[in-house]
Amino acid sequence: MPNLVDIVEIAEALESKAVFLATDRCVVVRNRHSSCSKCADACLADAVLAVDNVLALDGGRCVSCGACTTVCPTEALIPLAPLDEDLAARAADVVVASGGHAVFACARIASKRLGDPAKFVEVPCLARMEESVLLGLAARGVSDLLLVDGACATCKFRATVPGIDATVASANTLLAAQGSPVRVERASAFPEDVLLEDQRSLLASQRRGFFTQARTVAKDAAEKTVEVAFIKKDGADAPSLRDRLRMSDSGTLPQFNPERRMRVLDAMDRLGASVVSEIDTRLFGSVLIDTDACSACGMCTVFCPTGALRKSELVPDGGEGSYLEFSVADCVQCNLCADACLKKCLVVESTVSTDELFDFEPRLIHLPEPPARSGILSGLKR
Repeated sequence: MPNLVDIVEIAEALESKAVFLATDRCVVVRNRHSSCSKCADACLADAVLAVDNVLALDGGRCVSCGACTTVCPTEALIPLAPLDEDLAARAADVVVASGGHAVFACARIASKRLGDPAKFVEVPCLARMEESVLLGLAARGVSDLLLVDGACATCKFRATVPGIDATVASANTLLAAQGSPVRVERASAFPEDVLLEDQRSLLASQRRGFFTQARTVAKDAAEKTVEVAFIKKDGADAPSLRDRLRMSDSGTLPQFNPERRMRVLDAMDRLGASVVSEIDTRLFGSVLIDTDACSACGMCTVFCPTGALRKSELVPDGGEGSYLEFSVADCVQCNLCADACLKKCLVVESTVSTDELFDFEPRLIHLPEPPARSGILSGLKR
């Protein structure tokens, strides 16, 4: 049985980083010409580096706010404290305990011991909140979604405020698009029904909770020690980046499904049919190609991380040219296709058609036959 020192060391090792880096998903890692810098721009502590095929996190600088994980279009930065699954499970418990309300509070206001911990979800910072959790709750019938901050105007982490506002606006835009009356609200104080009646009872429960947690950690110490060893080893035996990003048989880099986006789409579908023809959103994108300038080189399909753009096996009538297939639901607006385009004839727009968003059939983009390349000897005079 490990002692308390062992428990503390294990906990510190596992929590040394609040974010897990799925580097293979990062568009900067996949292509050094990527223009994406959303994670670094959102980080208030300059703890995130994304440049020249490198994605790195300085755990010493990181303040665990979660802002970088919210803005990353390819979900290359995964929050660990809490995980998305843990956050959703905790929110479900709070909804039951509060009679149908979903209240999220930052650690600053939670530390004031004014609210009943059973009736709100504590997050390190409201910058950790993202659309899939909020829309998922609304789709399950929760009509009261409230984010409570600890007076952001005086918080030393107030640089995250624009990001929090962007998340609230984004979630509300998506809710409105589906005709839902639910809206995400912000406040700097707990509502009356969430306030704690007796703070002394909280102190007692917190003390009991410490020992309960210690027993749980001790029980799983052996398993956690293995995880710690792997973390310290830093994946020395893991495949190299070159091996992990090896070209597939289909001629593309490895692709993945954007899980948060899929959860958002599921929630929107449960909320009902769209009541608007198009939405301006940061979550999905629409690709437009100047087919007159396109050389059909296929670089956009090679680097697309989600397979939103892919070469089609369909043959145009008459056999002239080729098709690309584009799926709005799979586009995460990472802009890597535009950055990789050799002719700079492709753009990604944030306004998407709701009909196309929920259409299972991809949009076909017809590309003309590329001009024939001149031969090596064609320029020689006879």
